[in-house]
Amino acid sequence: MRHTWTRRGVLQAAGGLTALSLRARGASQPTSDVMVKISTYMAGARDRALPKEATEATKDHILDTFAAMVSGSELAPGKFAMGFARGHEGEKVATVAGSNVVCGAMEAAFANAMMAHADETDDSHAPSQSHPGASVVPSALAAGEQFGSDGTRFLRAVALGYDVGTRFTMTVGAGAFQTATHISTHALAGNFGSAAAAGSIAGLNEQQMRWLLDYAAQQGSGIKVWQRDTDHIEKAFLFAGMGARNGVMAALIVQAGGTGVDDVLSGPDNFLAGYAPQADPNKLVEKLGERYEIVRTNIKKWSVGSPIQAPLDALQNILKKHPFEAGQVQKVTVRVATSEGALVNNREMPDICMQYMVAVMLLDKTASFKAAHDKPRMQEAAIQRERAKVQLVQDPELERLMPARVAIVEVTLADGTTLTERVDAVRGTAENPMGREEVVAKCRDLMEPVLGEAKCSKLIETVLNLDQLKSVRDLRPLLQRA
Repeated sequence: MRHTWTRRGVLQAAGGLTALSLRARGASQPTSDVMVKISTYMAGARDRALPKEATEATKDHILDTFAAMVSGSELAPGKFAMGFARGHEGEKVATVAGSNVVCGAMEAAFANAMMAHADETDDSHAPSQSHPGASVVPSALAAGEQFGSDGTRFLRAVALGYDVGTRFTMTVGAGAFQTATHISTHALAGNFGSAAAAGSIAGLNEQQMRWLLDYAAQQGSGIKVWQRDTDHIEKAFLFAGMGARNGVMAALIVQAGGTGVDDVLSGPDNFLAGYAPQADPNKLVEKLGERYEIVRTNIKKWSVGSPIQAPLDALQNILKKHPFEAGQVQKVTVRVATSEGALVNNREMPDICMQYMVAVMLLDKTASFKAAHDKPRMQEAAIQRERAKVQLVQDPELERLMPARVAIVEVTLADGTTLTERVDAVRGTAENPMGREEVVAKCRDLMEPVLGEAKCSKLIETVLNLDQLKSVRDLRPLLQRA
């Protein structure tokens, strides 16, 4: 029988042969012990019970992230993300918090993650230089709605996302890696953590988890230029939105039958060779199943940038011990690490401006969510008067203590009295954790104005009893705007 070959047919045949050839080459590459360990752990997470401490910590972090999502829906990055999701509503699968939008899983994960990091309310993991909750929780929620997960699997998927995402950035070198490469650890952690969480919800097996990590690695990106963003929209995208979208996309691709390279962590042109050739891949599985990273993740007491947390703690401690009025203050000296000070020195955005937030604390004796997002207030005469008293010192001695965010605050009163406070462990960190009541109080303050008191209370109660929830889809009416 005579065959008639067309140009398209030849190219298709050649493409097929190339794919087979590449597949054969990939199959001949042995799978590393690290990949076997991490993929096995990821595949088993949905059926593996969490220790009580990790379970309760996961509930707190889910609640804290929900609060960040709901409150973030009122801020500029959140409004932008909500509009973006509304414009891509096609599939009616997943909830966008603080709205009536129901859309595809990828779009919902993206929008909710943008909302979760619409400001500086979300959690942070100091050893990995990342904000895991803002991307991991929205990804698990969107995948949970897509695949009909119950509350227990949702909890386990979130904990897994924290374990995987943070280990990737700790492995490449966290802060030193960012400085050397200009690549953002925040983006990498969210990318891999979101993929792990969504993949667990999707029920991927060990082999599929390997492909999932391959697709996550192919989407690894993000550079530190975010530090020049003045509207927080690009920052919300890089810290959370991008990783959440990438993670859910990777899970959906593999769940739909997409295949990939069996081991993106070893062999020619692997992920670590491209990002951190000096890295020890064994750190990816260090104490996996023993050390739960969600337990080591900080919940912020104050809705401001991380470098401002310790100074606000210190100033509040001084006020409790020696009450005074703003008018009595002559000068406030704030000492923080050099790199931390550069991020918050007289910034345009209120929640990451050290001088503004210190002025707010002097006047209000607290730093509320409302004040942290009141940009017009930055120009008020009373604020300007107190801001002028604040001297920010970028201290190289404190820089050597990083990633611990230590601050020293010295208040000089008009009568010559000097009041000094040093904070080594910020309230809400693993070393100085907030109790459940404090976490709930923070979340209630953030969510009630959007959801209303009754719905807010019901959402809090449901999250704190997630292991009894039959379907994650039941969270939808509680997350939507009243």
